[in-house]
Amino acid sequence: MTTDNEPLFAAHEHALQHQSCPQCNADLVMRFGKHGPFLGCEHYPKCDYIQPLKQNDGHIVKQLDMPCPECAQPLVLRQGRYGMFIGCSAYPECHYLASPEKKPQQTDINCPECHQGHLVERKSRYGKLFYACDKYPQCRFAVNNKPVIGTCQQCGFGLLLEKKLVSGIKLQCADRKCNAYQEIEK
Repeated sequence: MTTDNEPLFAAHEHALQHQSCPQCNADLVMRFGKHGPFLGCEHYPKCDYIQPLKQNDGHIVKQLDMPCPECAQPLVLRQGRYGMFIGCSAYPECHYLASPEKKPQQTDINCPECHQGHLVERKSRYGKLFYACDKYPQCRFAVNNKPVIGTCQQCGFGLLLEKKLVSGIKLQCADRKCNAYQEIEK
């Protein structure tokens, strides 16, 4: 019976014969986990040493003609586990990473909770838009739907949210205790 991992095992078999565990000097053997193959000590669970086979995190794709603002070494374009990024070529001595500077888009809507800040458009780590007070962390007001200036007809809360429903676009009270729907005034 053959498995899909046999060609991979054969390719690394020669490298395995001469590697020993740095913790206990036993032989390293090929193991298979949920994230793929890796090298592990043959005395597991007494010795828990593991070594990844793939070292593709952060490999250099292209050298850029720009100096690092922190150490003046050239910047490089790297391919990492979460996509492409620009970093310093002197890593790990220099930890500079270039990040796209995108300012949050400010709305003209005042925060209904603290009455000092304005609501700004932000992105969650999953890429979903939400609106939060720009006085964070003092004010933690945030909503997931687009805010609309208006007053709730039931409770009098000073902010409404635009909700897209099957029946059409409706306005909803932004107060979590109320959540009343109302028709859009034309």
